[in-house]
Amino acid sequence: MTIAIKILDQNDVDILKNVDPDVFDNSIDIPRTEEFLTDSRHHLAVAIDDDRVVGFVSAVHYVHPDKARPELWINEVSVAETHRRQGVGKRLMNAVFEVARELGCTEAWVLTDRENTAAMNLYSAVGNPETPSDHVMFTFRLEESNS
Repeated sequence: MTIAIKILDQNDVDILKNVDPDVFDNSIDIPRTEEFLTDSRHHLAVAIDDDRVVGFVSAVHYVHPDKARPELWINEVSVAETHRRQGVGKRLMNAVFEVARELGCTEAWVLTDRENTAAMNLYSAVGNPETPSDHVMFTFRLEESNS
């Protein structure tokens, strides 16, 4: 089994038409995929096994008025159950890190729950030497009225 890691671009929409059902939370929306892949600040690394996507990392690099160089925010990581514990997640993370380095990013960051042991193990394995502090994430549902 040879797994290829590929950073997708706007010409790669068709690759996401053959995805293991265990990888993304929902089915692929082609117009959103096209929008995502044509935005130069969005990055999607996929793991492909026999023409089937078996894992991905999505990320966004962004600039900020008080930062001299861009940073990379890792949005989501997923690997099909059949391909876990084989180094696929680590290879995907390293692929987006390489994109970030090419863009001049100073750092990359991701948020997870401490109880997500798979994520904690992956992020530790790709080189985070620090013990994470306890952060709190708030999610704001923007389609609802918050008055």
